[in-house]
Amino acid sequence: MKVLFAAGFAPIVRDRAESTRFYEETLGIPFQRDDEADYVSTNGLDGLKHLGLWPLSEAAEMCFGTKEWPADIPEPQGTLEFDVDDVDAAAKELQAAGYRLLHEPRTMPWQQRIVHVMSPENLLIGLTYTPWFRES
Repeated sequence: MKVLFAAGFAPIVRDRAESTRFYEETLGIPFQRDDEADYVSTNGLDGLKHLGLWPLSEAAEMCFGTKEWPADIPEPQGTLEFDVDDVDAAAKELQAAGYRLLHEPRTMPWQQRIVHVMSPENLLIGLTYTPWFRES
């Protein structure tokens, strides 16, 4: 078998209205609705650039500077990153919408700028500026 690309990602949601508010209203991702199937989706985003298997200890270190995930924050069920034009502005928009940043925006040693927040489904959402994904 040869996997050619990641075709899609769908968090399993417990509260569709809350999740729709996060992804559509806060992040600005336009969804189409299938009322018969009680499903919202989009095929309007450019392709997924990266798929990885990230240990929880590494996610904790990136977000909190420790190998242990804090007990007062639910463990993430996955991570999803969205490249944005301006990470700092996106972080302010998230905070204004009532979401708690797990850390302030920062530039990593590999030159990716990133901020993390937890989604309603306990996905670790990264809003990023990834220079090498923007090179043609």
